[in-house]
Formats: sequence, structure tokens, C-alpha cells
Amino acid sequence: MAGTSNVTGPRGDVPKNETERLIASDKVEGTAVYNKAGEHLGSVFNFMVDKYTGKVAYAVMSFGGFLGIGERYHPLPWEKLDYDARLGGYVVDLNAKDLEAAPSYGRDETPWADPEYGRNVYGYYGVPYWF
Repeated sequence: MAGTSNVTGPRGDVPKNETERLIASDKVEGTAVYNKAGEHLGSVFNFMVDKYTGKVAYAVMSFGGFLGIGERYHPLPWEKLDYDARLGGYVVDLNAKDLEAAPSYGRDETPWADPEYGRNVYGYYGVPYWF
């Protein structure tokens, strides 16, 4: 099958975690995120999917910290990420200063309890809020 990874299903014919256009969630987690200058900003911690539409709303990027201490999580609207096969990661039009000022949360914080949090995230990045 053209355009698929070499990882196949039990019969050897169905890709299990990546095709030319699709990728399994466990392969996205940990993927590097770079700015347009090629500087490493962080990595995808996880992503949030709308339960009703199946559309990916956010890639949550981990940024900063050392060994998990002081690490911040930055939800980025999925539309802001572009996959760059050459880098093997996602590229965003941000620099570290922009990211430091962006909506974020720490390990023990629960910003999603505030219904306006998602709207504020999308507003910061200038992306129309869709849900």
C-alpha cells in the first residue's frame, strides 16, 4: 500500500498507526514543535478532540521546565500547526516570547473548568472559535 508506514495490522495489509495523511494519537504525542526559524519550542503532550465532531481542537504542547518541574502546558489550536516532514515535527509561527505570554497551565491546574478558557486560547492565536 503506497504512502503507509511499515507497521501493519495482524493480516499485514492494514496500516496500524500511520498513512500518508493519517497518524495514530500515540505517534503524535511527543512529536517536536518548532518555530519557523527551526528552533525547538517543546513537544506535543497530547491533543484534545471534540467528542461530538471528532475534530481535533488543540494540540497541548509541553514547554519549559526540567524533568517535569516548572513545565507548562500550552493548548494550541490545531489549525496553527503545520507538519514538516523534513523536521519530523510540527511548525508554529511563534517564538519563545510569544509562547511564554500565551494561555497555559501547570500540572495541577484545571483551566478547562472555565467555559471561556477555550475561547480565550483561540482569541490569543487569532483563530475563529468553532465549538
